[in-house]
Amino acid sequence: MGFVAGFQIATFAFVGIELVGTTAAEAKDPERNLPKAINSIPVRVMLFYVAALTIIIAVTPWREIDPELSPFVAMFSLAGLGIAASVVNFVVLTSATSSANSGIYSTSRMVYGLATEGDAPSLFGRLTSRRVPANALFLSGVFLLSGVVMVAAGDSIVAAFTLVTTISSLCFIFVWTIILVSYLVYRKRRPELHEASKFKMPGGVVMCYVVLAFFAFLLWAFTQKDDTLQAELVTPAWFLVLGIAWLVLRRRPEHLAREATFHAELESKDPD
Repeated sequence: MGFVAGFQIATFAFVGIELVGTTAAEAKDPERNLPKAINSIPVRVMLFYVAALTIIIAVTPWREIDPELSPFVAMFSLAGLGIAASVVNFVVLTSATSSANSGIYSTSRMVYGLATEGDAPSLFGRLTSRRVPANALFLSGVFLLSGVVMVAAGDSIVAAFTLVTTISSLCFIFVWTIILVSYLVYRKRRPELHEASKFKMPGGVVMCYVVLAFFAFLLWAFTQKDDTLQAELVTPAWFLVLGIAWLVLRRRPEHLAREATFHAELESKDPD
């Protein structure tokens, strides 16, 4: 069952991978850069995950790994390389800081984008003189600092980390599901655009259903441990809040007008 429980943190490790697609609009040469970036992902997974875990398990039996300590630090300490352990600690801290920085940047920009589209309060659509969405940035920082509160109020760092990563994984499973369903609808309604596309995935439709089935397996896997099960039971409350907010926002006149314009443009491009 430990193998099944490992899917939780494995899912969290891929959070944010969908941003590769969203950067296509900003890339200078997407036809050359995007395939290069996407093809490098398996190499990075093998190097930084599979190879790293192989080295750790070769030195420290997996049953003896302390979840409260970094396995890399423990490995170097056992090898008598104290300086290397300190270097790894520094690298881990800087990596975590870099991850938080990129998360704050992307989240604040997403909130800003929602505000400009009328799907979030206009307060978050304001920019400073340097073109920074300060209010959206502040909101992202508040949510980031909530992690400190969870660590202080919880029983352990591991419990708080598991809760946050599980909820994040579930939210992104939802996001990925929307992307897959959107792709299936796109293939069905716009086959001519797919034929003209330079980026075709072999067996794309079949793989979408395979991945959706895998997501169903992940939802089951998260129920096999008490800590991940608690997070899975709490997550629907977040979707309930989002659903209520959406029902309120979609009734606003400006949103109805924008939706009508979108459907009109879509129908004008529909060959049928």
